[in-house]
Amino acid sequence: MGLAAVESNNGHEVEESTYQRGVKHLCEGGIERVPRKYVFPVSERPHLGTERSDVCCGGNWNLKLPVIDFAQLQGSNRSQVLEHLADACEEYGFFQLVNHGIPSQVIEELRSVGRRFFELPYEERCKYMNLDMRSPVRCGTSFNQNKDQILCWRDFLKLSCHSLPQHLPSWPSNPSDLREVAANYSLKTKFLYLKLMEAILESLGVKEIAPKSMEDQENDWMAKDLENGSQIVMVNCYPACPEPDLTLGMPPHSDYGMLTLLLQDESVQGLQIHHGGRWLTVEPISNSFVVNVGDHLEIFSNGRFKSVLHRVLVNSSSTRISFASLHSLSLDSTVRPLPKLIDEANPRRYKDTDFASFLNYISSVGHKGKNFLDTRKLT
Repeated sequence: MGLAAVESNNGHEVEESTYQRGVKHLCEGGIERVPRKYVFPVSERPHLGTERSDVCCGGNWNLKLPVIDFAQLQGSNRSQVLEHLADACEEYGFFQLVNHGIPSQVIEELRSVGRRFFELPYEERCKYMNLDMRSPVRCGTSFNQNKDQILCWRDFLKLSCHSLPQHLPSWPSNPSDLREVAANYSLKTKFLYLKLMEAILESLGVKEIAPKSMEDQENDWMAKDLENGSQIVMVNCYPACPEPDLTLGMPPHSDYGMLTLLLQDESVQGLQIHHGGRWLTVEPISNSFVVNVGDHLEIFSNGRFKSVLHRVLVNSSSTRISFASLHSLSLDSTVRPLPKLIDEANPRRYKDTDFASFLNYISSVGHKGKNFLDTRKLT
């Protein structure tokens, strides 16, 4: 369909171009059915009748992820927690992080400003809407609205955070506290990410606490690359959906970078991961992060740690808002399996890659499942 194409929705004509304005804009128009543009094939739809009835009845569809206590990671039990961390990254590709040290006030202020941004009139939100995936500040919709044949039930605000002095002036100035609140949050999650990566390197056996030597130069370079890496804070808004069994908030995908730190909506479930051949709903834990391995970390670990498919469900009663802090190496860095993790028993499994290759790939063919990572595999 072209931009002039229309679709009847409850007696109203919906122009194709309207979809580019976001799901929230559609809902504000009072739609009562999901437009065809958002309807997934039957094989890809969530089986909400089964999944949600089992959830309500305490069935087996809910998943309690491994819990990593960040405070213990900094204490005398570090070696035990590191083992637990490695097991979680190998088996699930996800874990819950508690006692992370970010004050609850910082998190609540972010939740508030995120909600208020999406409550702004469309005329305010649309100031930041564009189709350029490389844009450092962008309000958009779906997953990849340039290429998605079927749109997903999601709007987002993307904020590039590195470096803050460069990008902060272009962030939305409405709500008036958005810049200050989001900048404070980004700094604290960046610190948390660096500490987690330090632990992950140690759990892989490639960074040990020892006096400096020539061999430590690689670790020093790695630390600087992580410090100067990309950080994007994504505010995800999944409006209440009149027919949630027909669509998805986000389709199955893996994240591209090293780690993602996600603040779930504690009152509305929606995140599912693919584990053991089934889609399982991740139970929110109060004042915690859901952390997941990205494609770059899978490459970096030579396949030991897994980036795992996950998706987002929507519901008919509540808008769900989540906050993802996505961390990767710098845009011009090359990601390759760490040489120390390659030997005869564990041959190199991935080609070198970089962020530009990822952007070019998804800009041309879209991003579905783990299709980009599949192009980097050697074995």
